[in-house]
Amino acid sequence: MSTGAIVAIVVGALIVLALLVALASRVRASSRRRKLEARRGELAEQHREAASEQAARARVAESEAKHARAEAELHEARADLHERGLADEELERRGGDAPTHGRHAS
Repeated sequence: MSTGAIVAIVVGALIVLALLVALASRVRASSRRRKLEARRGELAEQHREAASEQAARARVAESEAKHARAEAELHEARADLHERGLADEELERRGGDAPTHGRHAS
């Protein structure tokens, strides 16, 4: 073989090798990109699920708070009625000095 043919084969092999390295690099980068996108999607879904659960807990807490406010308003209205003497029949029904709601009169 002539020296020119050997040089051409070596140059050709180097070019093929360079192309294979570049191709392998692109494949790895593409694989990393797909994995990263998949992980982003998973994390986004986890955050959405956590947000949904937290929103549900918040709705329950709001409902409980609304119920507690309504109870407080009811007790306040009853207190007002008693102070104005408009609920004396309840006192008579309870026997005058009977404890109310588990509390003893002092």
